[in-house]
Amino acid sequence: MTGAGGEAFIAAVQPLVDAMGGEMLPPDEAGADDVVLSWQGAGVVAVRLPQLADSLDHILAALERGQGRPLAELDRRTKQEIVRGLEARGAFAVRHGVETVASALGVSRFTVYNYLNREKGS
Repeated sequence: MTGAGGEAFIAAVQPLVDAMGGEMLPPDEAGADDVVLSWQGAGVVAVRLPQLADSLDHILAALERGQGRPLAELDRRTKQEIVRGLEARGAFAVRHGVETVASALGVSRFTVYNYLNREKGS
């Protein structure tokens, strides 16, 4: 049972969990890979973190919501900025990351690699 403080704590961490694409569940349902968050010495909520590939999909969906239109409709400069930001977040360390990003941006893998190489050459 969570008291008012625990409920306030859960409400406070909810935006962070949502931004990560995580899931909140009762602490007694936590698995070995879940993170149990405590408030005043008691576990009040468990957070199930997404798999890396799911995180990339979540990040791309959030970027699309932020842009207010499909990523494929953005201009080249904006797509390049998105690729730079995704690289900084480790998106291309995920298996099939380049393919996933290319598909979301409506470009080829070759184009994504060009965006990445252009940045390294600057």
